[in-house]
Amino acid sequence: MVKIHPITRAILWIVSMLVALWLIAPTLVVIPLSFTGKASFVFPPETWSLRWYESFFTNKQWTTALGNSLLIGLLVAFVATLLGLLAVMGLRALTKKKLAGALRIGLMAPMVVPGIVVAIGIYAVFLKLGLVGTILGFVFAHTVLALPFTVIAITAGFSSFDERLELAALSLGANRITTFFKVTLPNIIPGMVSGALFAFVTSFDEVVLSLFIKSPYLNTLPVLMYSSVTRDTDPTLAAAATVILVLTTTLVIGALVLTGRKNRARNS
Repeated sequence: MVKIHPITRAILWIVSMLVALWLIAPTLVVIPLSFTGKASFVFPPETWSLRWYESFFTNKQWTTALGNSLLIGLLVAFVATLLGLLAVMGLRALTKKKLAGALRIGLMAPMVVPGIVVAIGIYAVFLKLGLVGTILGFVFAHTVLALPFTVIAITAGFSSFDERLELAALSLGANRITTFFKVTLPNIIPGMVSGALFAFVTSFDEVVLSLFIKSPYLNTLPVLMYSSVTRDTDPTLAAAATVILVLTTTLVIGALVLTGRKNRARNS
């Protein structure tokens, strides 16, 4: 273990705190804005009120958009995690490393290609298939964007998995299905949980692609927020942003606690 001088450690700690503050400061500004008592964005707020949260939760348009985002996000998390697991297992089974590398690059393409390009391509295809403005269309489209994150997370889960455990189970008479569910799956669940979390957040926050495939009858919360900010400066927008912040933060903390417990139980 490398020893670090106390002064160097203190400097690194201060720099880390400043960087963290720089990253989260714009997000934290939204929270007090959502409690302002005025009908416009004023920071810091001169008066305090819960009226904008009341406006958010009593407005059917906002609550419907929130429900749509939650439903689509959960479906995307499930589909992207399942497809990501199958993709990673397929890559593991390939004996040709060059082919596996090429396929892995292909799976990462949605992270590299500009979002607007992906959105135009998906919109053109969905328009012919009649998927524009449908829940199914949103799930398929968002899964395209979320799949790379699940592949990365599940691949990381497999990287710390000892494949000899599978061989031992097979040699003791277990078939491949039993081996997968009893040996492999319990060891990669933390990676799958992380992948599902990334998939949900990717879907829940997506704006550009959603703008292309939305309809007047089906909006997600980020799309409605984007439309709202282009029309007026209603602080209900800040309340919606705070709801998203609290929800995603709760999910992240919950996932970290869950995976931490599973790792401790597995190592004990």
